[in-house]
Amino acid sequence: MGHEVVEEGFAASYDPLKLVIDVRELGITGMQAAEWLREHRHVDVGGSDSCRISASITHADETERILLDALRALVDNADSLEKRSPVHRPAPADLELEQAMVPREAFFAPVEHVPAERAAGRISAETISPYPPGVPAIAPGEVITEAVLDYLRSGVEHGVLIPDAADPSVKTLRVVARE
Repeated sequence: MGHEVVEEGFAASYDPLKLVIDVRELGITGMQAAEWLREHRHVDVGGSDSCRISASITHADETERILLDALRALVDNADSLEKRSPVHRPAPADLELEQAMVPREAFFAPVEHVPAERAAGRISAETISPYPPGVPAIAPGEVITEAVLDYLRSGVEHGVLIPDAADPSVKTLRVVARE
């Protein structure tokens, strides 16, 4: 990403020493790439998600060469990494869930744990934030949809972590109990 992002108003400034590398064409995830680079080339990248890695170039003499050599080795070895199923990302509008209850009321309401297959249409009593990116997909009081459930379950299959859910496998969800 460069000046075109800043000029469009999508970023506050441009850092030419920050690289964002999309690894989807290699058939692997950014998380796999980051793990492989750390294990096999002793290179830690700044961040990773299901699609990308990010790295920062420093002023050390060897940084560019080490990073480029490591990235070339990653490309050469990508076929040896396990292929992960894709994350089914919903349209942005599908992530804007209906707020049926005040979050505090939903969180402290009587709850039940239901299988994910029966959670659509129910009111969430928990926050569920897939990581990366770590942004809540469901908050207490929101009505759970099939699109978000598909996103979360495919994310878990892909290797995304769900650290704040009562059931990190998203096989069950904590919902407001029906009267």
